[in-house]
Amino acid sequence: MKWKRSERLVDMTQYMIEHPHKLIPLTYFASLYQSAKSSISEDLTIIKETFEERGRGLLITVPGAAGGVKFIPTMTSEDVNEITQSLIEQLSKADRLLPGGYLYMTDILGNPSLMNKVGKIFASAFAHEKIDAIMTVATKGISIAHAIARHLNVPVVVVRRDSKVTEGPTVSINYVSGSARRIQTMVLSKRSMEKGQRVLITDDFMKVGGTINGMKNLLEEFNCELAGIAVLVEADHEGEQLVDEYLSLIKLREVNEKDGTIVLTEGNYFEKGGNNDENSNNN
Repeated sequence: MKWKRSERLVDMTQYMIEHPHKLIPLTYFASLYQSAKSSISEDLTIIKETFEERGRGLLITVPGAAGGVKFIPTMTSEDVNEITQSLIEQLSKADRLLPGGYLYMTDILGNPSLMNKVGKIFASAFAHEKIDAIMTVATKGISIAHAIARHLNVPVVVVRRDSKVTEGPTVSINYVSGSARRIQTMVLSKRSMEKGQRVLITDDFMKVGGTINGMKNLLEEFNCELAGIAVLVEADHEGEQLVDEYLSLIKLREVNEKDGTIVLTEGNYFEKGGNNDENSNNN
C-alpha cells in the first residue's frame, strides 16, 4: 500500500521524535512507505522547517552512502524560561520547606509531563556533546535521568548506596558527604558502563556537591569520562563548593525556617550557555 504524503509526514515525525539522535537512512523511509527517495527528501524538508520554526528541534542531514537524517531535540529560551518560572512558583510555597534547608520536591519529580520538559531542557543543553550514558544516584534523581536519557537516546546508570544481589559484581567507593561531612558509600554494578564512555551526571538537588563529586570519582574507577553535570536545584552555599562546572535550572537563594520563606531564582543555565538557540541557528 502506497502512503499519502500527509500520512508519511505524521508517521515520520512520530518516528523521529521517538528515536532522537539516531541516524536514520533515507532508504529506511523509502522502503517503509514505498516511495522514491526524492519524495522522502521533500517530506523531510517540510518536517525540518516545521521543527525549526516552532523551536522543537533540528533535523540534521548526513550525506553519503552511510548517511541519513537525525533529529536533535532542542528548546527555545522562551520555553525554558516559562518552565523555569513555573517551577520557581511551585517550589516557592512555604509548605515545601524541610528541616536543614531542603525542599520537598517528590511531587515535582513524580510529574511525568514536567520531568519530560526538564529532561528536554538539559538534553538541549548537551545536544552537541558526545554522551553515552546518564548517571544519577538512587532514588530522587532517577526520574530526571530517564527524562534526559529519553531525549538523548542513551541508557541510564543508577548508583546505589548499598549493594543489591540483582546487580551482580559491583564496584564501591567511599566519599565525603558535602553537607554532613560523613563518610558514605556508593555502589555500581560492573556491567553498568564500558571503559571510555562519556557520561552526563545529574541529580535533583545539590547543596555542596558531595554526592556529585562521589559520582565523578566513581567514573574514574570505570575509566570513563565526565561529559557534564546537570542539576535541577542548587542551593546557595557560602562555604567550599566541591563541584565547579555544572548546569543548574533553579537556585535556592535563601530559606528561613522560622518565617517559612523560600527565595528561588533562575540557576546558571543561561549564564553557562545552556540554551542552544544560537547553536540551533548555526546548524
